[in-house]
Amino acid sequence: MGGADEEGREAAQRVRRLLGGPPARHTRAQVAELSGVSPELAERIWRALGFASVAQGAVAFTDADVAALKRVRAMMQDDLFDEVAVIRMARALGRTTSRLAQWQAEIMMGALIAPGRHDGEAVDLDHVLDTSRRLLPDFEQVLIHVWRAQLAAAGTRLLTIVGPDDESAGPRRPVIAVGFADLVSFTQHARELDEYGLGELVEGFEGRAADVVAARGARLVKTLGDEVLFTAADPAVAAEVAFDLLEAVKEAGDGPDVRVGLAYGPVLPVMGDVFGTTVNLAARLTAIARPGTVLVDEPLAKAVEGTAGIEVHRIRRRPARGLGVVQPYVLRRT
Repeated sequence: MGGADEEGREAAQRVRRLLGGPPARHTRAQVAELSGVSPELAERIWRALGFASVAQGAVAFTDADVAALKRVRAMMQDDLFDEVAVIRMARALGRTTSRLAQWQAEIMMGALIAPGRHDGEAVDLDHVLDTSRRLLPDFEQVLIHVWRAQLAAAGTRLLTIVGPDDESAGPRRPVIAVGFADLVSFTQHARELDEYGLGELVEGFEGRAADVVAARGARLVKTLGDEVLFTAADPAVAAEVAFDLLEAVKEAGDGPDVRVGLAYGPVLPVMGDVFGTTVNLAARLTAIARPGTVLVDEPLAKAVEGTAGIEVHRIRRRPARGLGVVQPYVLRRT
């Protein structure tokens, strides 16, 4: 048992040395002193990034940590960010990169270890580390390129919603179309699948949804396994995303049907997500919708009425949990 634990620690250290950058040289107090950032703010940033607290005298920080905090101090001195904005930005960075790193590590390990490997067979750690060492510079450059492209896309979307000369752009809640799409009877299908089959079902659905949303220039806000949330500045674009998603899942033919609910109205954007009554209404409409259909609220129906290629059909009023009685409409592609 002791030998296995020792091997595991050694493997972890090798991975850390490869991916973690320069070796640790500083304690918490030294990092704060060298960077010019107060120990309290440095600790808050560290926690916001998603890392565990480090003992006061532990040597756990690198020259790269010092350099990063110096950049933070420069931004604060130039009045670009206050402490609240710095912590919010650190939390956004930590949460996003944590999921990205976990996802990429799973893909890498699956690609390098799974093929032809039998249970109980030792992992060729040297092969994994050598391959990672060769790919790391390329991953880093691609990551920066994609991030900048996504930042440009996000800025464009925000300007589309609020307008470049809109003085109320800060506090005003943007009016956008919100869509939910979920797999019908997902729990029942999940019971009939093993772990690998369930993983393939979820990944296939999320992958198709991401492709459809991106192709229309909309935004995939988040995925929840059997459900995806997306937004679009243009209600007609949201409708086309819904139609495309129904067709994509139907053409795949390897899982349950999909239903979509759309609502159009003000939302509250927080931490990359969206909240508010419009979001709740889209979710309720999804729950009401029949398999393979698109159900929308009245503002979205009026916004797309008369649009080429879209039919709007009013149906009877329905109760929506927490929202009272609503007037839904069914959208169909002509």
